[in-house]
Amino acid sequence: MASKVRVIVTTGYGTNCEVEMANACRLAGADYVDIVHLSDLVDGKVKFTDYHFLNLPGGFLDGDNLGAAQAGAHRLRYAKVKESGQRLIDQLLEFVEAGGLVLGVCNGFQLMVKTGLLPGFDNNYQSRSVSLIYNDSGRFEDRWVTCSMPEDSPCIFTKGMEKMELPVRHGEGKLVCMDETVRSRLKHEGLIAMQYVHPETGEPTDEYPFNPNGSDLAIAGLCDPTGRLMGLMPHPEAFHHRTNHPQWTRKELPEEGAGLLFFRNAIEYARKNLV
Repeated sequence: MASKVRVIVTTGYGTNCEVEMANACRLAGADYVDIVHLSDLVDGKVKFTDYHFLNLPGGFLDGDNLGAAQAGAHRLRYAKVKESGQRLIDQLLEFVEAGGLVLGVCNGFQLMVKTGLLPGFDNNYQSRSVSLIYNDSGRFEDRWVTCSMPEDSPCIFTKGMEKMELPVRHGEGKLVCMDETVRSRLKHEGLIAMQYVHPETGEPTDEYPFNPNGSDLAIAGLCDPTGRLMGLMPHPEAFHHRTNHPQWTRKELPEEGAGLLFFRNAIEYARKNLV
């Protein structure tokens, strides 16, 4: 029997991109994809450790109150699973320690940095050292951007990628570092998995609107030292087919949208290493 890759996509409390993300996982070759409400995890009906690949999708988690994903981070950190009494975050850490993959997009990225899952310095997944705050533009940004993937990144999701266009849709996507030490470590340890670049020069940029939020070091996405955990503000699940692109009638694009490669890389890795 062929190995079966099991994927979980969380939903609830304002999340609204879960169907897109689940569809991307199915198109990428996942055998089982379950959309699971966070309350079912708290109730113990489902466990993170039942799966190989966890997707934390975007939306307006908890209405973006108290800062985007801040309330969701507290839920993960302090909610206890019924009967077992285990904290939800401890179950998630077990999943990570067992080799599981985690992809957080938009609110999911915010959730990962505010729980401490990213950047995961020294494999410490509970200490916060970066955050995502209001865009420099002071408004919600809904546009397409060009991103590049640094060669020195260990990120599993961006394997084989150099540059691509993806959509962003967020009001709080500016990545900031706690101090210069954190900034330096992100650069020198290869944890910057994706950067906003100028579409003509291909160089990382602070220029608006090519950098839509003013992120430090033009960071669009981070990974942990293992490369198995990644968070990003652009939405790869929203570019799974050429017709998703706003210029699909004018550009010669492959049938498959570039964003689907994030999910293909994850599914292939899981099939080879986790099942």
